[in-house]
Amino acid sequence: MCGIVGLHLKNPGLQPRLGELLTQMLEAMTTMGPDSAGIAVYADRDPAPAGHEAGPEPGQPGQPGQPGQELRYSLRSDEAIDWDLLAKRIAAETGRGLRVEPLGSDSVVFVSPPADTDPADTDPAETNRAETSFLAAVRRVAPQVSVPGFGRSMVVVKDVGAPAAICARYGIPGWGGYQGIGHTRMATESAVTTAHSHPFAPAADLALVHNGSFSNYATIRGRLARRGIRFDTDNDSEVAARLVASRMAEGADLEEGLRTVLKEMDGFFTLLVTTRTQFAVVRDSFACKPAVIAETPDYVAMASEYHALAGLPGITGARVFEPMPEEIHVWSR
Repeated sequence: MCGIVGLHLKNPGLQPRLGELLTQMLEAMTTMGPDSAGIAVYADRDPAPAGHEAGPEPGQPGQPGQPGQELRYSLRSDEAIDWDLLAKRIAAETGRGLRVEPLGSDSVVFVSPPADTDPADTDPAETNRAETSFLAAVRRVAPQVSVPGFGRSMVVVKDVGAPAAICARYGIPGWGGYQGIGHTRMATESAVTTAHSHPFAPAADLALVHNGSFSNYATIRGRLARRGIRFDTDNDSEVAARLVASRMAEGADLEEGLRTVLKEMDGFFTLLVTTRTQFAVVRDSFACKPAVIAETPDYVAMASEYHALAGLPGITGARVFEPMPEEIHVWSR
C-alpha cells in the first residue's frame, strides 16, 4: 500500500501556496507509505537575467503563462558531490553551459539554456538531442548520480524517510507552482531506496506515481528493453511510466498512453500522471486501489484517501467523487 496525492491549480492566486498544500496532503498519507517519499512540482519558469548565475528558486514560479525555455535537470547523489565541479565537467562533455541551483547537500538542479532563446524557433529535435546528451554525460562522468526528473517546468525531489522530514529538508512548503504530485511508499515489489521511490519521470516534464502492483511488468519491461529503452530500477511502477513515455514518443497523447497501460499491464493500480500541461488519473478494471478526486473552480485535487484533501481551501464546496474502473480523467491548463 502506498499513498498518492496531486494538485492541479486553476487559480493562479494559489500558486505561491502549492508547496504548502502538497506538503500537508503528503504528510496525511504517511501511514500508507512510511518508507520513502517524493514530489514533482511544476512551475512557470523564466531564464535568469543576463549576468546572473541563478534564476528563481527551483520551486518558485516565474511569470504566469510564460514557461521558460531552459532545460532543468533534477540530480541526486547519496555520495558527497562537488556540484559546481560536476556541472563544469558535464558542460565540457556536452558543449552547453550549466547553472547550478542547490536543493540540498544531496540534491541540485542543473539548468541548461536553450540553443535559441526565441520559443517560436525552438527545435524539438534539438531539445531531444540536448536531453540525450546530458543524460549520457551524467552516466559517463558521475555514474553515482541519479537524475530523478527533467524538463522545462518540473523539478523532482525523492528521498528515503518520513514524508514530513523530507518536505522540511528540501523546503517544499515554500515552493510555488501550478501543479504537483507526491507519493509515500510502502515497498512491496522492490527495495527501499531513493531510486525506487516515486515519482518516476522517464521523459521531459512527465511524472507518474502509482499505488498498487503490476503482475506482468517483467514481460513488458523485457519488450521495452529489446526496443532499446533503458531502465534505472527493477520497480514495476517504472515499467508503467516508461510504457506511457514510449507511447507518447510515438505521437500518442497522455490519454492514449494510459489506455495502453490498461490494455497491456495486469494488476491492481491507481495511477496519477502529469505532463507540463495535463493532470490525469486512472484506476484498474476493478478499482481495487483507493482514489478520491475533489474539484472546485480553483483546483483539481486527488489523493488515496479523503482526509488528505480535508485541509484544502474551499473543500467543503468541492465536487468530490471516486473515479470508476478504467475511467481516464484528464485536466489541462
